Amino acid sequence: MRSYSFTLNGRQVTVQAPADMPLLWVLRDLLGVTGPKYGCGVGVCRACTSHLDGAEIQPCVVPVADCANRAVTTIEGLADGDTLHPVQQAWMDCDVAQCGFCQPGQIMAATALLKRTSHPTDADIDAIENICRCGTYARIREAIKKAAESGD
Repeated sequence: MRSYSFTLNGRQVTVQAPADMPLLWVLRDLLGVTGPKYGCGVGVCRACTSHLDGAEIQPCVVPVADCANRAVTTIEGLADGDTLHPVQQAWMDCDVAQCGFCQPGQIMAATALLKRTSHPTDADIDAIENICRCGTYARIREAIKKAAESGD
């Protein structure tokens, strides 16, 4: 096994893992980061959505070798201490979560969308492919619009 170093939520980490081990397993099993959830393992449900160098990824299909010397951000890395990220705050304000399982991935997808498009349309928001089994899509749309209004 090789060692892979990368920045995780602003902190340098090094892990020993097979090159093809999915980043999700590295995060959850080796580093104890449990925000990104395992849903499908093939990048379809998007419950594990995180960011790699600021771009949205599905860690269940990204090998750890692809992350060497790069920056990985999970839901745990969004808040600034006790101050929630504007998307996280909007999620709370709009009471989005029901079961909560998909919400870390939903929030990370929304954050990536707002980085690309500061004032997304309904079509932009509807293009987010994350699956919510509880069907809170109307509240997700409301929260993304609220976060956009806050300037982030």
